[in-house]
Amino acid sequence: MRKDWNLIESSLAKQYGIRIRHQSDMPWTEFVTLVSGLMHDTPLGQMVSIRSEKDPDVIKQFSPEHRKMHREWTTKLAEEQLKNPEKLKLQMDSLSESLKRAFYKEPAK
Repeated sequence: MRKDWNLIESSLAKQYGIRIRHQSDMPWTEFVTLVSGLMHDTPLGQMVSIRSEKDPDVIKQFSPEHRKMHREWTTKLAEEQLKNPEKLKLQMDSLSESLKRAFYKEPAK
């Protein structure tokens, strides 16, 4: 959240006209509700869209700056996964089981 604070501030200002720096008494639950309701055309919404894009054809169309943002985010996620090998192993085991169920056919007898 700290890294994206400027995006959060500008998005709240754009969508709701709220200058969060001037809000000394906003309850946390209200803040969370406002942030979770931000639309895709806000600075934070655009960043989330760039970071979460999975389609290689769309990513190829990104500007060099957007590709850099996307690459940095996916690298960060991968590094976080590598910090927890047990969780990564569980995810890989789950993926393996899903692929077996989807594609493995018992040999005919």
